[in-house]
Amino acid sequence: MTKDSEHPMPATDAGPDAVVAGDQPEGGQLAFEVHAFPGGLRGALEAVLMVVDEPVTVPSLAAALEVPVGDVEAELTTLEEEYAAGHRGFTLRRVGAGWRYYSRADYAAVVEKFLLDGQQARLTHAALETLAVIAYRQPVARSRVSAVRGVNVDGVIRTLLSRGLIEEVGHDPESTAILYGTTSHFLERMGMGSLNELPPLAPYLPDAGLLDEIAERGRS
Repeated sequence: MTKDSEHPMPATDAGPDAVVAGDQPEGGQLAFEVHAFPGGLRGALEAVLMVVDEPVTVPSLAAALEVPVGDVEAELTTLEEEYAAGHRGFTLRRVGAGWRYYSRADYAAVVEKFLLDGQQARLTHAALETLAVIAYRQPVARSRVSAVRGVNVDGVIRTLLSRGLIEEVGHDPESTAILYGTTSHFLERMGMGSLNELPPLAPYLPDAGLLDEIAERGRS
């Protein structure tokens, strides 16, 4: 039986009212008051946790939302209990020191069937481009892949991970960002014995120094 932690909930596409990088006013501070939103602290926590890639700690959430740590801890615990009582298909779980949404173990069979059926579909052009960048530049961080493609690749990365074509292979020693690489399944699907059999296309990609510079400009 698949456990909750094996099926983190994917982030939803940002809607027209979503806060995205670049929307902050000068100084880097978001112009909002959490309790001014209709959903208050609860709504703010749900919105943030819906788009994270890794469990987020209570202090990090409290700092980002500018509310007391105790308030965040209490709200997260309440949400976890209410989701369980309501028999929702997802749950909010504490994993290590952080919190994140996951699909509930009761629905593991449904989730696995969906993921396996999805593997039969052809990869989109965007997914193929992203996979190529990772194959040639691995181990590579998501920010570098985005810098090469010039677009956000979060959704595509999730697709490639779910299909077993790429995997997390470590963390960048400086930024601690997750590094991605291709899997043995990727080699199998490509009909190759090793990455040495990749066509010599790497020289046509931007060098690592340029990618770092582009990624840094994107964060500033």
